Amino acid sequence: MRKSLDPAALDAAIENVHRAGMPGLFAEVRDGDQVWRGAAGVADVTTRRPVTTAMRHRVGSITKTFTAAAVLQQAEAGRIGLDTPIARYLPGLVPGGRGDAITVRMLVSHTSGLAEYFPYAYPSLKAFPALADTGPQSLDDHRFTRFDPAELIEMGVTAPAVGTPGGTPGVYSNTNYLLLTRLLEQTTGTTAERYITRNVIERAGLRDTAFPTGPEIDGPHSEMYEAWFGMIDPPRDYSVYDMSWVGPSASLISTVTDLNLFFRKLLAGEIVSRSSLEQMRHTVPVVSQEGKTGDYGLGLYPMREPGQDTFWGHGGTVWGAGALAMIRADGRRQMAVAVNLQRWNDLDASGTPQPHPIDEALAALHRVAMYG
Repeated sequence: MRKSLDPAALDAAIENVHRAGMPGLFAEVRDGDQVWRGAAGVADVTTRRPVTTAMRHRVGSITKTFTAAAVLQQAEAGRIGLDTPIARYLPGLVPGGRGDAITVRMLVSHTSGLAEYFPYAYPSLKAFPALADTGPQSLDDHRFTRFDPAELIEMGVTAPAVGTPGGTPGVYSNTNYLLLTRLLEQTTGTTAERYITRNVIERAGLRDTAFPTGPEIDGPHSEMYEAWFGMIDPPRDYSVYDMSWVGPSASLISTVTDLNLFFRKLLAGEIVSRSSLEQMRHTVPVVSQEGKTGDYGLGLYPMREPGQDTFWGHGGTVWGAGALAMIRADGRRQMAVAVNLQRWNDLDASGTPQPHPIDEALAALHRVAMYG
């Protein structure tokens, strides 16, 4: 009888991503009790140290699923109302009357209309998707900058609105999740990092997942190479970086095994209730930072191929590092993939990222991992 996982196909698919130009990547794919783990390439292009499947990695906005789960827990406890205006909990923080129109749910689903603070904190990078007008200098300028989250929030809430509260499509914005972490602090009496650690990370039994305590990553990890669309050539390592620029909205460090365990526990109703999980999977159209419109729920979004089952999860990128974790709706099949190069595409004269062999190779790996 044919097994659900095909290790040879997965081995070939992950190697193809490396051959297409990815310095290193590693992954875990599960189908019930069957587990495949694979790695290809190097963790350091100078020493040629290989990547391994147990490496810790910056997982970027996958952190948002953890934050959303924490908010849903507080809603279940009656301390937060998802449809309550944020001004009731954080009066005056969102100016101009918008705080009375923007609900907690709108923040979690990116439908608040609040702008991304990012281009104001990193001025030489400006705003997505105006990539042709950007430059990578801000990355080096802010490698060790300790950002004040209150200042980042102010940048976002005082910037021109990108939509009306509750309007769709929404616009993906880290400002939303920095406000949610402030909300968690208000309702729990502790830091968002501490609450999420105790009530989400530890509840899921994750052993290698944590918020950073400094610019370095504890434990075995890869270098993380940023190309910024060919403007950094050769790509530069940004694995040492102060992550206060995103805080608890995108700063988690984890492993592919821990990510799979977290999403397995989440879909099993062990992190939030089944009713909360259904709310997390209720989607609306949201425009990504790259200008693409897709479905987004409450800290989760779906992936599906035509005629195939739906998977739920989240992806994330930071400087030099990317990750994607997805689980089938029935909770049985899942994958987590981590890569150590970001923004590998060159830009054309209009500033549009051009196709790269890595794109199709990664898509092929995702298809084999999810559908066989």
